[in-house]
Amino acid sequence: MSETVQQLEPLDRRPLSDRTCLVTGSSRGIGRDIALEFARCGAAVVVNYRSSDGQAREVTERIRQHDGTAIAVGADVSDPEAVRRMAAEVHDELGPIDVLVNNAGITIDRKFENMTAEEWSNVMAVNLDGTFNCTKAFYDDIKDADQGRLINISSVVGQQGNYGQANYATSKGGLIAFTRTIALELARHDSTANCVAPGFTRTDMLEKVPERVQEQIRDDIPLNRFAETKDIVGMVRFLAGEYADYMTGQVIGINGGMEW
Repeated sequence: MSETVQQLEPLDRRPLSDRTCLVTGSSRGIGRDIALEFARCGAAVVVNYRSSDGQAREVTERIRQHDGTAIAVGADVSDPEAVRRMAAEVHDELGPIDVLVNNAGITIDRKFENMTAEEWSNVMAVNLDGTFNCTKAFYDDIKDADQGRLINISSVVGQQGNYGQANYATSKGGLIAFTRTIALELARHDSTANCVAPGFTRTDMLEKVPERVQEQIRDDIPLNRFAETKDIVGMVRFLAGEYADYMTGQVIGINGGMEW
């Protein structure tokens, strides 16, 4: 993580002041650093988590220590009723949101011939159904906001596929089609929907991959390194702000030059 994100140093101009942003799966990894960056830029932040209560509280506490506004709300995004409860709590505490980042995601890797229906369904439930559930719950907020923003976190795997990840690739590819469609529907309300497709990024998810496989992946990346979370955070911040007002329905690849 960059020192800028880690220390939450104030900007001369806080570009997300008066904005409320919800980031799903933001107790750790990319989501965590997106939440911290939004706070650094002046936004009120909702830190969503499924089971990492302690880590989520650490994120909100760091934001509050720097005079920011943040709440942690637990909800399994794959559960529509849990998401509706989260929306009610957020609205009670902070009012409507302006920015929704659908970041929560899981992997269950297996060659397709060995993949079970349950392994397929579980990944779809979080990665794709979770995005539907959260977008549905906060759609009116985004539609009615002065600068409503829907930002979905996909993956280069959703663009080019990856061995042993038929479920994950399909779910992330679905996010791309979903984003482009919702962008058309939000356009009449002057709100936007965009998609960020990171390459392989140094997070807990990547650490589970055997070193031998990591080396093979790294060899296929022109920049010859994995992304750091800071490489992703800057683009998400841009899409959430006023300078992305005319950008919608786009898929932005941040993958070190990988082809797709």
